[in-house]
Formats: sequence, structure tokens, C-alpha cells
Amino acid sequence: MRNQLPLYSLLLIALTAILLIPGSALAAVSISASDVKAGDSITIEGSIAPGQDLFIAVASQQMFAPKDTDGVHETKRLAKDAAKKGFNEDSSIPALYYMLTSAPDSFGKVTQKKFGGPSFFTQGGKRGLYKTTYFKLAGFDKLSPQAKSVLGPIKTADQWNFYRYAHESGYGINTIVKERTNVGKVTIFARSVLADHGTSNNYWDEGTAIALDKKTGKFKATFKTFRHTPPDTKFNVLVNGESAGSYNVAKNGFWLGLGGRYMNPIWIIIGAIFVGTYFSMIGAAGGMLMAAFQVMIVQTAGVLGINAANVLRPSNMALTLFSPLGSFYRYAVKERRVAWPVGISFGVGIFLGSIWLGKYAVQYLPMGTYKEWLGLLVVLMGIQTLYELSPKMMEKRKNIKAMVKKFNDAVAKARAEGTSVEMGSIEAVKTGLTDYRFKFWGEEFTINPLMFGLLGLGIGIVSRSFGIGGGFLLVPAMTTLGALPMYVAVPISLIGTSFSSIGAFIGYLINGYLPDIWLMISIIIGGFCGGMLGSRAQKLFSEKMLKIILAVTLFFLFFRFFKIEIWI
Repeated sequence: MRNQLPLYSLLLIALTAILLIPGSALAAVSISASDVKAGDSITIEGSIAPGQDLFIAVASQQMFAPKDTDGVHETKRLAKDAAKKGFNEDSSIPALYYMLTSAPDSFGKVTQKKFGGPSFFTQGGKRGLYKTTYFKLAGFDKLSPQAKSVLGPIKTADQWNFYRYAHESGYGINTIVKERTNVGKVTIFARSVLADHGTSNNYWDEGTAIALDKKTGKFKATFKTFRHTPPDTKFNVLVNGESAGSYNVAKNGFWLGLGGRYMNPIWIIIGAIFVGTYFSMIGAAGGMLMAAFQVMIVQTAGVLGINAANVLRPSNMALTLFSPLGSFYRYAVKERRVAWPVGISFGVGIFLGSIWLGKYAVQYLPMGTYKEWLGLLVVLMGIQTLYELSPKMMEKRKNIKAMVKKFNDAVAKARAEGTSVEMGSIEAVKTGLTDYRFKFWGEEFTINPLMFGLLGLGIGIVSRSFGIGGGFLLVPAMTTLGALPMYVAVPISLIGTSFSSIGAFIGYLINGYLPDIWLMISIIIGGFCGGMLGSRAQKLFSEKMLKIILAVTLFFLFFRFFKIEIWI
């Protein structure tokens, strides 16, 4: 018996040591389901050693490192950012990773974030028109040994730095994580460390509930899976550093493969019809509005490793190409309102600018500052567009004033007779490279096709840079510089945007960027139908009303370019 006492003592000591080890294998854990639909909640419950904090790492089995991207621009950007942010091309992290914990302060802290406004005002985030809070991850050297031990697949400083980059920088979120935690429609960061929402009341913890009894070690954690988790994404679950099982996130709706989102194509078609109708009426902002629709409604994200913009932009080309095609029968054939020499000159210039010069703009121009200069330009154009409606300007442009009177008389006559308005047609007077004259509603107009061809080069650069048609610059240029009425400027603009769309789309294909096929088909259908509707609806609006609509559109773009998010 005495000989057995040392053996019993050793067993007792060993048992005590096991119980004191954080996250020991003795933890009994269950996962509520082996399969769950994207956007549904998953529950993890069990017990850990009494007195411990709870750390549940939920990590997708698919890993991603900068070297894994196939994108031309992404490769360059990630290499550049790696040098600044402390990771490298081999730094590998789970594509989706969450830490559910009762001690979030172990990994960072809640801090204030300022955002909104032009770069000269924000000064790199030091100031902003708006402010909110977010969870800022701490540096790897600030993490305790215990915190590092429960991270699971993230084990090194460079991996942690890459994880921070993927969740806290806009480019990282849109290229890697694809999950956006928004305030209003503005992305602040991506979910990373999650705590009990009932305790924290933080907006990013919504859908997360964590209950831990430290005395017994029993816990229950529930959190909402990412609504747009790709179909059949498998996750590993680790509780306090120990493997606790896995589960699979299944498909939940119609999946846009390259778009990276669940969305019924019918809604995309409906949205494209509205945008296409508006675009073909005023000849401007179709690409911008479709981009806004994709960002806010569809939330186009792209595949892992490809920035969302490089899927969104080529998809946008479907709208700015097929909406004009839908309107051409009425504008060009039935009503003969297309000034072809100007339209073709514009189109050729825009095509060359988008496919040739545009690629250099994308690579070398600082897009943030570039957008702000465009913002100043469009707001000046908006002011000028409204100024053109003043009696003083109308007196100077007697041909437009006379044309407006004839149109108003035709509208009044049509209403009295219960018929539709018959639009005037373009009658060429003189055709030349630098001097094109035509009559519309009996009034003569003069324009320089060569000048507008050169202007098209610059607009083509803008088109390629932002994945838009460039109509928001085309139409104001024609009404301001060319002194053309909206009824003539819009069809010309639609020709130009068609050329720019083809050029920009070819440029994206050359670089290996493809649109989502279902997203593109939906936009083509909706855009074409919208073009047909818009070309019919345009004559329901007077010249004055069309210019007011154009000016409002330009002011909207100004707010967007300057990041003045007026809907917050």
C-alpha cells in the first residue's frame, strides 16, 4: 500500500495540471448543425475549465495569401501594401475568420473612427464629416501569450498583420474578406472579434450572443454567419485553442459566382430598367448610377483575391452599352435626332482614350485625388447647366430659345388633339471635320467635331478609370461648350458612351478581368429595356426640365466624389 502512495500522488498531480491547462482537451463542445445556410445562425456550446475566459476561433478552411491572387492590379497593390503593413506574399490567413470571446480586449479595443469628406479635409482619417466606433485590432506584439495561443491558424506576426489589413483597410476588405460592416452605406471595417451584443451593444456584434458561467465553465455562443458566404464554405471551430469540430455553410439563394453575392437576377433586371430609362433620357450618369446600384443593392464583391471594383466595372459596361442600343431605334431611325459626325468623332476619341490612355490612368493616377478633381468639375458643370436656364443666357442662345418655344407649342397642340408629340429631326446643312452645321426644329446649330473628338480622349480615360460611360461629362460639355439642346446632346452622348464602353470592356478583358455572367445578362436585359423606355419618355420633358434633372445628377455625383454621404 505504501508503495502505491507515490503513484496515487503522481496521478493526482497530473490530473490537477490537466485541469489547469487553458482550453484543455477535456472541454466538451457541440455545434448546433453540420450544415447551415448562409446568413443563418450557428450555436456552439459546451464547457471549458472553470475560471477561464472563452475564446472561440471560427476559421474557414480555405486560406489566402497575397501570392494567390490572379489579378494584375491586385498583385501590384498587395505587394506595395505588404511593405507598409508588415506582411509578405506568403502570409496566409483564413478567407473568413471570427473570434467569439468573452474577453474582446485581449485582441484590441473599441475606438473612434472619423470618415467622410474630401482628402484635403480628412487628412488620412484625422478628421471627417462623420464619426463612429469600430473594433481596432491590436498589434501582434501587444497580444498576450494566451491570446496568441488561441488564434488557431494565425500563428505569426506577418499573418496577424495581414489579417488586420484584410479587415481594417478598404482595399483589403474588398479584395479578401468581402464582408462589409457598414454605417449607413459606408463600409467601416469587417467583423473580426465578436462579443455578446446584449452586453456590448456594438453594432458589429448584432446577431452574436455569448453566455459563459466562469464558475462551472459552461458556455453557449451563437453568431450569425455572413449572409454572402460562398456556397459550401467549410469552417473549423477551435475553443480556447483546441479543435472542437467543423461545419459547412450552404447555399442560400441565387449565387453570382464572380459577383460574390446572393441576389435574384430579377431584382437586378428591375434596377437596370430604372437606371437605363434615366440614362437614355438625359444621356448621363448611367454607369455611375449602375455602380451605386451594384454597391448598395447588389453589393457586388468579386471572388477571393480580386478587388470588387474589377468585377463591378466591367459589369457596368453592359448598362452603358446596351441602354444606348435600346434607345437608338427611336433616336436614330424613327426621329432622326443623331448628329452622326459629332457622335462618331466623340466615339472614336473616347474609344482611343479608354482602351489606350485609360490603362495608364488606372496604374499611375491617385484615384482618390483624381475623383475629387472630377467632383469639382461636375459641380461647376451643374452650376453652369442651371445658369444656362437663366433669361440672360437664353437671350444669348436665341436658337435654343426658339427651339424651346416650338417644342412647347408642339406639346400644347398634341395635348389639345390627344396625340403624341412629334419630335423635330436633324437636317445637315454643312459637314466638315471642324465645322458641322445642322438644323433642328428649323433652328441652325454649329459644332466642331474635331474638338469634341479630342475632348473624347479625356473622357475615355475617365470611362476606363471608373467603369462608366462618361456621359456625365459628355452632355454638359455639349450643352455648355457646343451650345446644343438636350434633345440633340443626349443621342450624341449615347453614341459616345457606347464607344467608351466597348473600349473600356476590351481593356478589362486584356487585363483578365471578367464580369459576372448572370449579373451582366441581367443588366443587358434591363438596360436595353430601359433604353427603349427612356427614349420614348424623353419627349415628355421640356428642355428646362431635362437640364434641371441633369444638374441634380451632377450635384449627386459631386457628393459621391467628395465622400459626402448625405444618407447617413
